[in-house]
Amino acid sequence: MEEKIRSLLGKAIEDAGYILDEVFYGKEDNVNTLRLVIDKKGYVNVGDCVKIGEIVNPILDEADPISESYVLDICSKEKGSGIDGQ
Repeated sequence: MEEKIRSLLGKAIEDAGYILDEVFYGKEDNVNTLRLVIDKKGYVNVGDCVKIGEIVNPILDEADPISESYVLDICSKEKGSGIDGQ
């Protein structure tokens, strides 16, 4: 699943000036979670996570690669801040 998500979102994230460092899909606290860890030159802040969320949400909605409901978590490589939602 992770490679499928990476191939689906990687180019759009790179085109926005970011690196898709890690993709994780699995259960956390019994909740399906899709975590995208992003990086860029300099510091990744909450605004960057929101921007990536705005980019990837329509792609995920259209492609619908995950059939069950899940939480989307976008965070920095340092695991500082992120946003939740789908």
